[in-house]
Amino acid sequence: MPVNLSTPVAAQLLPVAGVSLGIAEAGIKRKARKDLLIIALEEDVTVAGVFTTNRFCAAPVTVAREHLAVNKGIRALVINTGNANAGTGEQGMKDARTTCAELAKLLGCASEQILPFSTGVIMEPLPVSKIVAGMPQAIENLKSDNWYEAAHAIMTTDIVAKAASRQVKLGGNTITITGISKGSGMIHPNMATMLGYIATDAKIAQPLLQEMVRQAADKSFNCITVDGDTSTNDALMLIATGKSAVEINGADRAEMQAAITDVATELAQAIVRDGEGATKFITLQIEGGKDEEECKKIGYAIAHSPLVKTAFFASDPNLGRILAAIGYAGVADLDVVKLRLYLDDVLVAENGGRAMSYQEEDGQRVMQQSDITIRVVLDRGEIDATLWTCDFSYDYVKINASYRS
Repeated sequence: MPVNLSTPVAAQLLPVAGVSLGIAEAGIKRKARKDLLIIALEEDVTVAGVFTTNRFCAAPVTVAREHLAVNKGIRALVINTGNANAGTGEQGMKDARTTCAELAKLLGCASEQILPFSTGVIMEPLPVSKIVAGMPQAIENLKSDNWYEAAHAIMTTDIVAKAASRQVKLGGNTITITGISKGSGMIHPNMATMLGYIATDAKIAQPLLQEMVRQAADKSFNCITVDGDTSTNDALMLIATGKSAVEINGADRAEMQAAITDVATELAQAIVRDGEGATKFITLQIEGGKDEEECKKIGYAIAHSPLVKTAFFASDPNLGRILAAIGYAGVADLDVVKLRLYLDDVLVAENGGRAMSYQEEDGQRVMQQSDITIRVVLDRGEIDATLWTCDFSYDYVKINASYRS
């Protein structure tokens, strides 16, 4: 089960003026499952996004990038689950374009004003006819307060839907931010998560919006990992409808950025808490580094180690595995004598080895918890980085062994 994560409460997911969401059961992989989502946008809405850096990126990622670059004004996003349309060659590209063209006909806009997204099994042909057939149903139930249903419609191996809302006051006006995401496995995004969508009713010019989504991703979705695999389909989109009375400028930017990043962080952490087979949620705080790059190198070396992850699953304080991961992280001039390692409040290692004060029962106590913090104090500089990961359990293998069935 997910680690201290509950299904979102529908009434707490706030509508964003200028955005409506509709879902359908298109039968893409299985019958009687919500697997198609349309996010419709009013005119003059700005959209920005960051995408996977995987060279085998999915066809919809390529098409979405192209359509954003055309800059005709995005009117809708269409998302299907059950099929990634990745590793599908030229036919996959045609299928992604057909999806956009067919939805554009129904909405009365240009094909370039549609952004396509897919998630699911790789190297399988996209069942375009099922997606097209499901579009009228999704359009029919477009509603501004459909965020709860939308969060469920984009799930694949997720156990719990992921959604969050915030409101922030700027200049006496209330700004709303609501977002959803999906992801559970194949999570080590090099930009975002597998799929994430955040909308606000603030007015934000597109160049600034692009900077803001990048910064939000770098502090949230770029700080999580479940298994070290970067998906072919990652996308994080930020939508600004401009329907409130507030236009974000230099004076308001920091506060708005913080609110957007806060929503993104909640969604990103939810992915780790719902990691495939996860039983432990682990926060990695790497402190006192020379730069963020070396802090993240060390953090990800720990987070990606199967030996570390399985030790946490077993609640076994075999903490030398963490030291080994730090040592091979690739920081060539690391002085291990200066380094200190903590497990929550317990000092585990210092002066190049086991701390004199460390007792096995103290480590065992912390390892029994479902939420655990690993602190690595490098004593090399002033830069810190925080990452989030989970353990590896038997269920991770079971889920991925049967993913296509």
